[in-house]
Amino acid sequence: MKPISIVSILVFVILVFATAATTTGIWSDNGGGQYEHKTIRNKTVTIYGKGLYRDMSAEVAPQGIAQDYITLFIAIPLLIVSLILATRGSVRGQYLLAGTLGYFLVTYLFYTVMGMYSALFLFYVILMGASFYAFVLTLFALNELKLVTLFNRSTPVKSTGRFLIFCAASIALLWLSIVIPPLLDGTIIPTQVEHYTTLIVQGLDLGILLPAAFISAYLWLKKKSIGYLLAPVYFIFLSILMTALTAKVVAMWILGYGVIPAIFIIPTFNLVTIICTIGILKSINNEVVEVQQVKDEKAILAEQC
Repeated sequence: MKPISIVSILVFVILVFATAATTTGIWSDNGGGQYEHKTIRNKTVTIYGKGLYRDMSAEVAPQGIAQDYITLFIAIPLLIVSLILATRGSVRGQYLLAGTLGYFLVTYLFYTVMGMYSALFLFYVILMGASFYAFVLTLFALNELKLVTLFNRSTPVKSTGRFLIFCAASIALLWLSIVIPPLLDGTIIPTQVEHYTTLIVQGLDLGILLPAAFISAYLWLKKKSIGYLLAPVYFIFLSILMTALTAKVVAMWILGYGVIPAIFIIPTFNLVTIICTIGILKSINNEVVEVQQVKDEKAILAEQC
């Protein structure tokens, strides 16, 4: 079986389970509503109390619902479109597919390890696993192409690479501003831990996702072949993720939580990321790829003769 056929099957699995998970998250409403909960650290936390996310805090649960909207109405359609384009041989489609799969992988990794246990636990596990393997296979397929030759000279490498580093550094500083002060004043546990075990989002960001952004940007700026693989994929992933973060911030603002300055910073980063992504994708010259492939095939045939 060809890798693209395996990816198609995995994408179908993602579409089915992600549609079920997001619609359940959005429209489930069982439960009595908010209530106060005393944590193991003797802190009082307000619990959401209804729907799929009823055991999450009243601050985090609406963010999950907001992200479900983005996944359902943006990420799932984009996954369908990108798969169709990729199966037709479009390089842009393959990049879009890899970046979108990266979004599903990160999203359901977080849902699996951070979300309070619910009836959809196995759904999240399936989505995480299917996204991981589809993402890896798509990256392998992309890596087989001569990626450096696919981009024209106007590719905005410097501006996009520098922005990616700036964006990653800004988020890293934001997370460190939550983690470090309690360590310095001796309280140790940030208030953002609430009734959860640890700061999972901040931990995975600081340990994996933000370093991945730095590495991708550095290799992209150095015009390494692996940079041409990773950076465009990361930008597509980040565009969708930032859209989800914007939806989360807006949801918190509607509910009356303090979202200054995030209400200005996140949408701005979101907009710039999307602009960078469009610029990168427009720089891919599919016609040049097709011509090069024809030349390569002729050269191989000549050698065989």
